[in-house]
Amino acid sequence: MSGNTVNTITPSVTTTSATTLYATERPAGAASVTLGRAARELALKRGELDLAVHLGCVRTVPDDGGGGRRITREEIDRVRGEAGFPETLRARVELAGTTEAAALMHVPLSRFTRLARLGLVTPVRFYLNRYRAVVWLYLAEELREFAADKKNAALLTGRMPQGLRGQLDTGLDLRARNWRGRHLGFLLRQAEDPWARAAAPACLLDPVQVAEIVQDPYERAHLNRFMPDRVTYGAPDSPAARVAARITTADDPDEIDWLRSDLTQTLAEARRERPAPRPSRETRAPRPPVPVAAPVVPSTAPAEPLPAGATPERPRGLLGWLRRGKP
Repeated sequence: MSGNTVNTITPSVTTTSATTLYATERPAGAASVTLGRAARELALKRGELDLAVHLGCVRTVPDDGGGGRRITREEIDRVRGEAGFPETLRARVELAGTTEAAALMHVPLSRFTRLARLGLVTPVRFYLNRYRAVVWLYLAEELREFAADKKNAALLTGRMPQGLRGQLDTGLDLRARNWRGRHLGFLLRQAEDPWARAAAPACLLDPVQVAEIVQDPYERAHLNRFMPDRVTYGAPDSPAARVAARITTADDPDEIDWLRSDLTQTLAEARRERPAPRPSRETRAPRPPVPVAAPVVPSTAPAEPLPAGATPERPRGLLGWLRRGKP
C-alpha cells in the first residue's frame, strides 16, 4: 500500500490574533477549557492540538463534567511561555506524507518507502484515500532529525546494505506495527485508571485473544468500559473498515505475545488496586411459602331425599348447559 502526497498542515490562526484572543476572551477564574478553545488560544487547528496531546506536548486532564478531556489554564500558560511559541509548537506537529517526506530527507520516493518498511522512520497517523489505499503520515521534525544524523548517511545514499535488502525481499513492512506501538504509548499516557492501563494493550488485540486472557465475564465487561475507541473507517464490515482493522490489530506472533503478556501484567495490577465490580452476594431471608388452598373433594355421601312437593335445583353455568343440551 502506497502513500500519497499530503500538504503540510498550515496554521489557521496568526500569532497576533491568537494573542489578542487569549487576552480578550479569557474568562476570569476558569480552571480549564475545552480542547476547541485551547486550540484557538495555542494558535493551532483542532487536529494539530489532538496530535500535540498525542505526542505529549500538551497535557490534558479528565473532564469531570461529562467525560472527555480538558486543558488547564496552567498548562496553556506553560506552553505559551516556551521559547519560540507558537512556531516551535507548530513545528512539532507538522506532518508529511510519503512524497513530501522523501523531499524533506532528499531521497527518492522508493528509498523512503523502503526506510519506512524497515521501521527506520515511524508513522504517527494514517488515513484511507478514496481508493482505500493507506496514506501514512510522518512527523516532519523526526524526518529532518533522521536526515541530519551522520550515522544514517549510508542509508540515504548508495546501495542499501545487504541485510536490509534481504529483509525487504521477504516482504517486511513494519509501518503498521510501529504505528500500533506509538499509539499504545499515547493510550498509556492518557490512562489514569488501572483498568484503562489494561485496556490499552487489549484494544490492539483481537477480541478472541482478550477473551482467552480475561476469562471472567465480570472482569471482561468492566474492562470493556475503559476500552478506547478503535480507529475505524467506513461502515462496519465494509472494505475500508477491514483495511483499518488490519492496521489497528496486532498480527505478528511476537507482537501478539508481547501484548498478551502486557495485558496479563496490567490486568493483575488492576485486580490488586480495584477488583472488578460484581453482583451483591448478600443472603436474603427466604420468602414465606405461599399458602395453597386445599382441593375441594366432592362429597360421596348419599343425597337426602327432598321434601314432598319440592323442585330440585337446576344446575347453573356451563354444567347446566351441558346437562340440558340447550342454552
